[in-house]
Amino acid sequence: MKVIGIIPSRYGSTRFPGKPLVDILGKSMIQRVYEQSKKCASLTDVIVATDDSRIYNHVLGFGGKAEMTSKRHKTGTERCNEVAQNLNTPFDVIVNIQGDEPLINPLQINEIIQLFNDPETQIGTLAKKIDDTATLEDENTPKAIFDTQGNALNFSRKISNIATEFTYYKHIGIYAYKKDVLEKICQLQESNNEKKERLEQLRWLDNNYNIKVGITNFQTLSVDTPEDIEKIKVQMR
Repeated sequence: MKVIGIIPSRYGSTRFPGKPLVDILGKSMIQRVYEQSKKCASLTDVIVATDDSRIYNHVLGFGGKAEMTSKRHKTGTERCNEVAQNLNTPFDVIVNIQGDEPLINPLQINEIIQLFNDPETQIGTLAKKIDDTATLEDENTPKAIFDTQGNALNFSRKISNIATEFTYYKHIGIYAYKKDVLEKICQLQESNNEKKERLEQLRWLDNNYNIKVGITNFQTLSVDTPEDIEKIKVQMR
């Protein structure tokens, strides 16, 4: 199975403009994400997908691979799809790696790839069991609900929207898609549930695509604000 890792990266951000290029102990955030991803032996290749020449030139400057994409994309999934459709290398699965998680564990990428050992898997993602009340009640933390076979049933920001008989899991925002599925889901219109929750994966569920959820024990730290950089530095030291 040939798997390509694509890291969508955009310069513009309401809360933190230019964050892909912010310095974290001597390296940019996008370089740290790229180098962590390259450590995953299951990936055939890793490519940064960006609509900004500053990011593109920076990635090439540290020896990475990058592709320029349209500025019209609304999601990282759409950006991944543009790069995937233009690849000359044959592949089976695309992994959409978050560009704001500089400490992503390569084993976590491997966990999502392993979901495709099941030929029925169309889309894969990960979730981690929630053990604290603060995370449970945080509406900025999407929760994943899935059955005993790992098939996603729902995603929601509010626990009030989730049946109480389920164990709560934090949704980890890494995705993987079969080649043909990626192309098809990028042609779908936004669903009402997606608009309500601001979660694009609900569009796929609402259109009867199967999302396989793998359980991970790795904690992820994403950078949403300048203050988050300090948290990353503390963990690295």
